[in-house]
Parts: sequence; structure tokens; C-alpha cells
Amino acid sequence: METSPENDPDAPSGAEYPKITTELSRNLSLLHITMMGVGMMIGAGVFLGVGNAIRVAGPGGVILTFALNAVIALFTAMSYAELSSAIPRAGGAYNFARIAFGRGPSFLAGWMEWFASSVAGSLYAVTFALYTVHYLTQLGIIQVTDTQLVLVEKGVAILIASFFIYINYRGSSETGTLGVIFTLGQTVTLAFIALVGIGTVISDPGRLANFQPFIPNGWDKLLITMGFTYVAFEGFEVIAQAGDEAIEPRRNLPKAMIYSIVIVVFTYVGVAFASVVGVKDVGQPAWIWIGSHGSKGFGEAISRLMPSFGSILVTITVIFASTSALNATIYSATRASYALGRDRMLPAVFSRLHTTRRTPHMALLFTGGLIIIVATFLPTIDVASSASMMFLFLFFLVNLCVIRIRRHMVDEMTYGFIMPLFPFPPIAAILIQAVLAVWLVHMSPLAWVVGPVWIFSGIAIYHIYSKHKAIRTEDEIVVLQEEPIPTKGEYRILVSVANPDNAVPLAMNCYKFCQAKGDSTEVEVINMVPVPPQVPLSEASKYTQAGEEAITEAMLYLAPRYAFGSTMRYCRNFARGIISAAAERKADLLIMGWKGPRRRRGFSLGSTVDPVLERATCNVAVFKDCKQQKYMSVLVPIAGGPNAAFALETAHTMVDKDKGHVVILHVAPPGKPTLDIDVFLDEILPQIKAPRSLFEPKYIIARDRLKTLIEETGHYDLVVIGATRDPVFRQKVMGSLPEQFARDCKKPLVMVKAKHTIKSFIKRWI
Repeated sequence: METSPENDPDAPSGAEYPKITTELSRNLSLLHITMMGVGMMIGAGVFLGVGNAIRVAGPGGVILTFALNAVIALFTAMSYAELSSAIPRAGGAYNFARIAFGRGPSFLAGWMEWFASSVAGSLYAVTFALYTVHYLTQLGIIQVTDTQLVLVEKGVAILIASFFIYINYRGSSETGTLGVIFTLGQTVTLAFIALVGIGTVISDPGRLANFQPFIPNGWDKLLITMGFTYVAFEGFEVIAQAGDEAIEPRRNLPKAMIYSIVIVVFTYVGVAFASVVGVKDVGQPAWIWIGSHGSKGFGEAISRLMPSFGSILVTITVIFASTSALNATIYSATRASYALGRDRMLPAVFSRLHTTRRTPHMALLFTGGLIIIVATFLPTIDVASSASMMFLFLFFLVNLCVIRIRRHMVDEMTYGFIMPLFPFPPIAAILIQAVLAVWLVHMSPLAWVVGPVWIFSGIAIYHIYSKHKAIRTEDEIVVLQEEPIPTKGEYRILVSVANPDNAVPLAMNCYKFCQAKGDSTEVEVINMVPVPPQVPLSEASKYTQAGEEAITEAMLYLAPRYAFGSTMRYCRNFARGIISAAAERKADLLIMGWKGPRRRRGFSLGSTVDPVLERATCNVAVFKDCKQQKYMSVLVPIAGGPNAAFALETAHTMVDKDKGHVVILHVAPPGKPTLDIDVFLDEILPQIKAPRSLFEPKYIIARDRLKTLIEETGHYDLVVIGATRDPVFRQKVMGSLPEQFARDCKKPLVMVKAKHTIKSFIKRWI
């Protein structure tokens, strides 16, 4: 993720990384993309899912399968909606992972997305062929043997897939318009079937006996059917692909995702209900009779529900539903592979646009080939299970992306939709989808072969090709110059310098920490280069002079005694660049400067300091106006928080050891118990190896703690205070005394925050 132009020999245009643009036409309305989502969902979910779900989980199980899957899908749909509103580009999950985790995971996301949508497309082509050929056979139009029947079904699947590949070649407008027509047609016919089922129960309440027993095979069977039919709820993925072609994408993409799931869940539950109550007088329990027909159980049930025209209605519905789903999946898979080609994760041929139609025709060609191959050679159940498996993996990654981006890049994003109750929906989705993926082995063991094989092949392609060919995006961290320390020693300090003016004071204070930690301490200096967004990175050298001078100043002060390294980087957001470097370098302490209160809206201390204090995976010390060589008197206000020990250690590091002293101050409101400072010192001083004589406890009772603390600072050379552990948004709502104190304090100040071992470990990996 952090390769510089100088050491990237495969950069497509020398040292300059070109700005990536899109030339796709923007003409898809809210209706278009909503119907694309609905069309992608309603297909195999009903026609293949109903019969098999009844066979495995029973009559009540099929209802619960679709209802519970809708809830799980809604969790992931909210993740897609939030990310799509912030990153509205063709590529969907690939784009999200590129920003959240970098090149490797993003390639894998795009690779899975391409395969999952293609496999789903082949499933819909097979569904169309199965029902169409079955109906023509019933009419006597087709008369073939079993082997010939399979060949005919495969031939029809190839023909229908080829037809919609051509429609997608014609352009996004034709794709969207045709998708609306077919999707509206399927929705109307399925709604009619559901209403007939409800009417049948009203006229003959005895049909409800078909739901007895409700869950005949045990509740655990729901996990199998939910995993198998989860592919029927992935329509929001195709909506995410329309970011470059949708009108007002930040507003319309989230709406379309939510609308499509609501429409589909009512359709699924209604049709499943009609299927169960439609069967009567078959000599055995209705659910067993329907389940014995497997993939064709839905059609047989509806034929019993409406004897005179059920078969033709099912055939018409299949034509509408499977073709609209096929149309949407071809569109989605094509855009996923196009995005990979656009960023050179795959060869540039994938990103070619037709000169007149503005469609990614080469990506469409490869996608069409993949769809036809899968439809021809994989059995139907294994096709459906493989598609569900890939979507489960993909959605797992997307839910991780929304958590990481919200945690680390929220201040860089412009959101059109923000999910409620964050982070509970993505966490719940991750846990449930992991269970469904494991349980899917009971439906199709082959799915657990096909899915991992595709993933491992993608990993190999990335390391052999994509890792070296991919071009840089504006969200990446760029290493412009670097002289790192080869291996991590006992203690490493990362110092963030902005210019020569703050380099020497920070280096001077860093030197004190180095003395405290011993000669094995290492120091790396980082400078974030302020390259304006409109300037290409090939011109970055024009903006590095101040950083180079700052690094030189720090080096002259620190390098003679301690192992020294440096790095100059560019990132659209300075805080993210610094946090990333601290985690990458496995720093134990991050030192940075703060000019004082130039407060930006939405931040407590500033757009750089706030995120660093909240998200850094190491100890952090922020210095304000600390330019003195010696500090004779140091004040440490404490309230017993988690940063108090590190504040005490920092005070011990900064104070003059010969004549200085440190005052530990606790300000308590009237009537409230005070902190026992002596007990606190007895616990902490042995850890930091500091003499007890250097410290003096002090207590003050006051109603206005902030005013009292500010007044008390007048008697000291330096103040050290621990930062709050509250997130920035909570500080905005409830306020935070340490941050308010830091803004108002006129004395030299150090604000510190100690790393949380468990949280830091999670932050490093998530």
C-alpha cells in the first residue's frame, strides 16, 4: 500500500501516478437502481430456494429462512449503504476495501465480487433454462431423453446468458430500462401468487394445517437453508456498483438498497406462504411432497394452487425473475472486473470502454465467458451454494470495512447515509455470516472447495501480478523518501515533525525520553508532506524542502547517540498517515507537537491531534510550547484515570532530576471523596523507577475544577495531563475536562495518552 514512485518500476507513467477518472455515462435513476437490486435478488431465491428449503427445514422453516435472512441482509445492506454514499464509484466492495485495508485485501474483494456475481448470473441462467425447458416438455414441444434433456437445459442457459451479455454491451441505459421492465413484471406476478395464497387460506382455513409440524427437522436446519438462500439477498451489491452511473448517488444508492430489501422480503415470504398452502390432497404431508421435487418444488406447488394456469404463470414469472436477475448480475460482475482493470489490478484490457457505447465491453466479454463456463459445468445446487459462499465471504469483508473506515477515516468522508446503532449491525452480520458459511457445507461440500480455490488463486495472482502493476489512488499513503531503521529494537520512538521551527524542541524533548529508556532506544522521524490535492505526486518534491530541513535538524540532535531513521510521506489526511506509520513501525511512543487552540469544528484539539490521541496503537505525548531545556517544577493533575501512570512517568522524564520537583494535584468537588495520592504513588513509582522524594501530593477542594486548575498552573514551569479516553464524538456532546484544560492552559503543556494493550492489538489488525 505504501510504495513510492521511485521504487515502483511498473508505474504506468513513470514517476507520476495518473489521476483515475471514469467515463461511464451517468443516467440511472432511483427507480433503475432499485429495480436492479430487486431484480438481482428475486430469482433463484424463490424458484430454487423454496423447494429445497422446505425439504431441509420444513414448511415453517422456509418462511423463517427468508425472514431471518432479510434481517441479516439488512445489517450488511446498511454497511453497503453507508460506504456507497461515501465512496460512490464502480467497484463496490473493491473500492471499500481499497480505502479501508489497502491493495491486497481490495484485490481479493474485487476478485470475490467478480466471481460471486458471475456465479449468481450462471445460477439465474440455469434457473431460466430448468423451468422453461420443463414447461415446454410438459406441453410436448420438447421430447428428449434424460441425457438430452440436460444438454438442452445447458444450451438454453447459454443462449439466455448470451442474450443479456449483448444487452449489457448495448449500454447502461438499455440495461437499466430492460431491468426495470422485467423486474416490474416479476414483482407483479409474484405478488399475484402471494395474494392468491392468502385468498386460498381465507376461503379454506384448513390449508394452514400444511404448516404442521412447523419445524419438523430441528431448528439447526435453518442455518443450512439460510446459508443456501443467502444469495437471494445480495441485490444491494449490484446497486453499489452503479456509483459512477447513478444520478445523485450519495442520496439514491442508500435509498435503493433499503427499498429493495423491503420489497423482496415481503415478496419472498408471501410466495413461500402461497407455496405451502397451495398443495392439497397429495396423499402425504404437503411439505414432504413439495420438498421431493427439489429445485422444481415451487413450480409444482403453484401448479397445484392454480391448476388451470399455474404452470404458465410460473413459467412467465421465471422468465421475468431469472432474466432480470441475470441482467443485474452481469452488470455487477462486469463493473467489478472493470474496476480491477481500471486500477491495473487486472490487465488494462479489462478497463477498456467501447468508443461509442461507453460500456466496459472487454470486462463484459471475460465476465460472460465465466458465467457460461460455470453454467455449463457446475451442478445447480453447487452453483447456488458457491455463489452464497462467495457473497458470505465478501459481505464479511465489507462489514469489516465499514468499521475500519468509520473508526479511522470518518473525518475524510462525505456521507449521504450513516447507519444507526453503529457498530452493532456490522458486528452482528459478521458473526452470523461466519456461522452460515460454516453450515453451508451441509448443503454443498463442493462449495467449500470452489470458494477457497477461487480465493487462493486470487491471492496468487495478486502477488504475481497485481501487487506490482496496481496504480495508486488518492486515498493511499505514499512514501516519498525513507531511511528506516532495519530492525525493531527494545524501544522505538516516532517523532512527527512539520517544519524546522518545531523540529528542534521536539527532538530536545525526545532526547529526554531516550535518556530515560537507555542507549538501546531508537528514534524515527516522520514528516507528512503537504502536497495540495490538485498537484500530481510527481511534483511532490517541490513541497518537501521544509520537511527535509526539519528531519536534518532532528537528526543533528539525536543521531550522534541513538539509532536514527526517517520517512517522508504523503496522505490526504495527516492523522491517518501518522497513525499508520506508528503502527507499521511498531512504535512504543509517538511524540508530536501542537500549536495550541486553533479549534476546528467537529474536533476538540484539532483535526490531527484528536484522531492520533484516539486511534494510535502506542503511547502518545503531545507537546505544546515546550521549548525549555530544564523544568524545575512540574504539575500533574490526576483524577485516577488510565493515563495517570503515564503522565507521572512523563513528568519524571521531563523534570530536572537535581533540583526539580513534581506536584501531584487532585481537585475534588465539595462533599466528594478525594483520591489517595500516596497510595497511587506507592503503586506507580516502583514501575517507573523514580524516587519518592521527587514527588509531592496536593489536594484542593473546589466547585469549579477547570478554573482552579488553570489558576494553579501559574506556579509551575510545565504541566503534564492525561487525555480523556472518550471518543471525540462523546467529547463533543458531554465535554472533556482534560481537553478544555489543554486549550486554556497558558503554560508549557504535555498531554499524554497511554496505549490500551487489548485495544491496541485490535487496532493493529482491524
